[in-house]
Amino acid sequence: MSLPKVHEIPIGGIITEPGSSRRNLTGGWRSLRPVIHDERCIRCRVCWMYCPEGTIKEVRGEFVVKGHKYQVKYEIDYNYCKGCGICAHECPVKAIEMVPET
Repeated sequence: MSLPKVHEIPIGGIITEPGSSRRNLTGGWRSLRPVIHDERCIRCRVCWMYCPEGTIKEVRGEFVVKGHKYQVKYEIDYNYCKGCGICAHECPVKAIEMVPET
């Protein structure tokens, strides 16, 4: 698949076709990556809600973190995460840390 030429992109870079960003792996753009610390996470969904790319996934199952049982945890799809840091900024308990990409 080839990317559109500059004259083919709509003014303002508007995405006219929903879901088209899923065809392009954008994870290579970032210099910082978010890391979720499960032991601090209170499962409030704020990171999931604010992620502009929808790369934070809610995983259902049985999870035990430091003796506490949870039915859900959050994971980041690094293939599409651009490292913007919105999730870390919005997390009320600072359970997400931005670390240098290696």
